[in-house]
Amino acid sequence: MIAQTRGGRQGGRPTTCAEEAAGGEPRRAAYQVEIPDARYYQHLVKCQQACPVHTAAGEYVQKLAAGADEEAYALAREPNPLASVCGRICSAPCEVACRRAVLDGPVTIRALKRFLTERWGVESVPYNPAAVAARVYGRRETGDGRRETEFPVSGPPSPVPQPVSGLRSPVPQPVAVIGAGPAGLACAHDLARSGFPVTVFEAQAVPGGMLALGVPEYRLPRRLVELEIASILGLGVTIHLDRRLGVDFSLADVRRWGFRAVFLACGAGRGRELQMEGIDLDGVMKGIDFLLNANIGYRVHLGRRVAVIGGGNMAVDVARVALRYGVDVETYRTAIRMGEIQNGVGIEERSVAVDVARMALRQGAREVSMVCLESREQMPAQEWEIERAVEEGVRLMPCRGPRRVLGEQGKVTGLETLAVRSVFEADGRFNPAFQPGSEEVLPADTVILATGQQPDLSFLEGTEGIVVTSRGTIQVDPETMATTRPEVFAGGDVAFGPRPVIDAVADGQRAAAGIAAYLRGGSRAQAQGRMTRVPADFLPAGCHTTPRRRPRALPLERRIGVDEVELGFDEAEAREQAGRCLQCQVHAVFDSEKCLLCGGCADVCPEGCLRLVRPSELMGGAELTTLLCARFGLSPEQAADPALLDAVGTAIIKDEERCTRCGFCVIRCPTGAITLERFALVEESREPVPGS
Repeated sequence: MIAQTRGGRQGGRPTTCAEEAAGGEPRRAAYQVEIPDARYYQHLVKCQQACPVHTAAGEYVQKLAAGADEEAYALAREPNPLASVCGRICSAPCEVACRRAVLDGPVTIRALKRFLTERWGVESVPYNPAAVAARVYGRRETGDGRRETEFPVSGPPSPVPQPVSGLRSPVPQPVAVIGAGPAGLACAHDLARSGFPVTVFEAQAVPGGMLALGVPEYRLPRRLVELEIASILGLGVTIHLDRRLGVDFSLADVRRWGFRAVFLACGAGRGRELQMEGIDLDGVMKGIDFLLNANIGYRVHLGRRVAVIGGGNMAVDVARVALRYGVDVETYRTAIRMGEIQNGVGIEERSVAVDVARMALRQGAREVSMVCLESREQMPAQEWEIERAVEEGVRLMPCRGPRRVLGEQGKVTGLETLAVRSVFEADGRFNPAFQPGSEEVLPADTVILATGQQPDLSFLEGTEGIVVTSRGTIQVDPETMATTRPEVFAGGDVAFGPRPVIDAVADGQRAAAGIAAYLRGGSRAQAQGRMTRVPADFLPAGCHTTPRRRPRALPLERRIGVDEVELGFDEAEAREQAGRCLQCQVHAVFDSEKCLLCGGCADVCPEGCLRLVRPSELMGGAELTTLLCARFGLSPEQAADPALLDAVGTAIIKDEERCTRCGFCVIRCPTGAITLERFALVEESREPVPGS
């Protein structure tokens, strides 16, 4: 028989299966095992399970390695309407979970997604700025050179839709989405694909939420955000800008206008407060406000020395933007065009542009420091973002906490900090403790508080039936995103606090499914597992020896404007890195009828994944007891006797964490008892949806 294990030998006489099932006193078992089934194989594809939208990352990486780029893009895009955005700024939980890290380093999945979207995504088609602006922003040029904001050309002339009667009539029910950030866009996308009329109301003058107003342009080009939004509007979604819930309209208005459900995706646009001396001085600002001003184009005088308080991703963004903030964006872009005209479009030849930008840069911040409570290793920001910041000249000050902001004549002159003794208590509760007498003063002209964000729920005033949590977020069902008011759903930062983009996308998709079920019922497709045999040498040549490479980046001396810092892979690099995938959908399947118990598979395994053990050494609950009884023809009482159990059979256990899919066990087996088979979930049926 075969069992799977993720742990090693624990020692001591094991608790027998019968003893465990009977509730006997547990003793330490030798091996904790699981019996392979469809659910087990599904959860072994860790990259897909770690992705909030369950993107088949391994599959599209494998298609890319094989040269099937269009198929690979389809797999990457199908579950994610913001695939091109995520190819640039996704937090990449798939990489964190990637089993290749056990060998040397995870597959560079995010960069490979970018490679695919650049060839097949929204950014691969010819770009027409005027057309996109008209389609996305609904803007038109006025005679005096100004720009006005009006409703998109695809939308109705009035922001008030016509009422639709009959909640469960066959006619698709209109849905309102409040907020055009990643959660709102994802919800609108999925609802539109399901046939629902969707109208999005956005408080800002531009759609995109933090994608457009929070993420720096050197990480995420605005053109790309515009194109992603245009593709969603192309499904028939209507968007209205400069319409703030709680100011320009209320939830009661939404209901009165005829919308049968509403999804609140208002984000967390308010910076968290810090209570300390000097917080009201001129020169203290919140990180979210600084990023909004920088992205909109408003000028904020920073001075030459900037202190950023915080150690998360937003703090890193703030610090890196502060270094670039002296560059006037329009001047920089004009200089870039001059450089291209004079010296060609190659980035290495943009000398004129770089010189002009450097001159502008000298007017901005020259010293940027990040003060954070955590140690360098504990900083919550992504490691690669921290490395980029350090490369560009940001000074890290870990294990320091702010004590007070210093000033003269009402203006900031410095930040006094203390050494951090501990950040969390023994029970994990956040409660920083500082070292008395460790005060130091960091000279600063500006102090930026990048210590987190929180939702602004003032729009709920006077609204009944919606429960707010103790964290200041809207209470929702995490599966359907339904609030405590039947027709109202919520997700993204307004329900869970600030989280990565891909989590917001997942919230929007769950909300779309929840809203569809609420309005017209229906059920999801049923899926079953299927195994397909593959040859022992199915992995690409050199798979196990190819090292992990980071995507190419803009040279340090060029990182002074809005050009993207990360450049991605070229074709050869992308295929090489895609070939590192260990293809976790493939598993060694054992036929116990053919096995001779020769031990050859265990002997040849380079990672020591396989081991022959006595059945009495296994621990796996009632499921294992049932399997042992069926396999060896025993009763539960007989299976409780270790001597009898060991006399009738032997077990092979496999450590899935260490297996590299090398296929040596298959080649070594003299009877063909081991095969490699690829697991896949296959959609079997879909019940009709009432009213569709």
